[in-house]
Amino acid sequence: MLAFDSSATPPTTEPAIKKPSHGSESYLALVWRRLRRSWTGMAGLVLVGLLILMAIFADFFAPMDPKATDVGFAPPQIMSFHDKDGGFVFQPRVYALSDSEELDPVTFQPIVGMDYDNPRLLGFFVKGAEYNLLGLIPANRHFFGSTDGQPVHFLGTDKFGRDVLSRAIIGSRISLTIALTVVFIVTIIGTTVGMVSGYFGGSFDVWVQRFVELVLAFPQLPLYLALTSLIPVTAPTNVFLAFVIAVMSALGWAQMSREVRGKTLALARIDYVRAAMAVGATDTRIILQHIFPNVMSHVIVAVTLAIPSVVLLESFLGFLGFAVKPPLISWGLMLQDTATYSVIGSYPWILSPVAFVLVTVFAFNALGDGLRDAVDPY
Repeated sequence: MLAFDSSATPPTTEPAIKKPSHGSESYLALVWRRLRRSWTGMAGLVLVGLLILMAIFADFFAPMDPKATDVGFAPPQIMSFHDKDGGFVFQPRVYALSDSEELDPVTFQPIVGMDYDNPRLLGFFVKGAEYNLLGLIPANRHFFGSTDGQPVHFLGTDKFGRDVLSRAIIGSRISLTIALTVVFIVTIIGTTVGMVSGYFGGSFDVWVQRFVELVLAFPQLPLYLALTSLIPVTAPTNVFLAFVIAVMSALGWAQMSREVRGKTLALARIDYVRAAMAVGATDTRIILQHIFPNVMSHVIVAVTLAIPSVVLLESFLGFLGFAVKPPLISWGLMLQDTATYSVIGSYPWILSPVAFVLVTVFAFNALGDGLRDAVDPY
């Protein structure tokens, strides 16, 4: 008979090892985590955010009234942290150009130099030209400028003496509005036509694709110039702008349609789409509930890559005088002043709007590349 040892330590049950619980990560969270790893994508996202913020509050960020005139073709005023004696000062300032008492020995014209006796102090949130914030709220505060309200030209002036920096900031509103509006219309039309054509297939898809190929076959630049020439010069600015947006949208949706159709053809053969067909789901429900969410990732990337193309197209057409008419301001319209080599050689700061176009194109392209890698890392 076995004896029971009371002094023996009873066996202890070891605590169960808890497995780390990983919460289910949504698709958007996964895309955001991948996007954060791309420094170019994050740089593009930050720049796009700053550009949109600048366009919305353009009047606040513009240091001067874009319609105010001063000395024509005045060079940029460089910000300085030194006084007239060369000493360092904490408050930045600029020195305006003025005629000195000395004469040029050849032309006998007054020598132009810096007016060190009357510095223009700079600061943030200074008072300046009055405007309506968001078109509703009267205001006169500007993000940066001279504290005494004197004109300051950080990028110089154009031939009429208007501040180039202020006009470029205000022009971002029109240029980005045109680009975003055109891409929005193109996305709606192209996505709808592409999904419907790819889903139904058959003879319907054949005829739709022949029409898409007909639109893609048009030489776009001559057609842009011909269609915009139909609007008389005396037409209202809003009518001309709406016509340009309509022309760009009518010629730009076809490529988006072809891309979405290709994605739809692949999705229409997936098991869950065939299962939805088998249980009697309507075509509208299948397109909206099953196909549309799966093509949205491609559409978002295509949108970010299409915006720079529209910005470049608007700048080119504006340079030729077929996009925006005064008194509206856009980057392409500002580039009309660079039509002659003599102006570019003598006043190179007139090319400043090109920098805004390049930054915009880089920002949206970088964001599009980052989103493309985040949406489909393989």
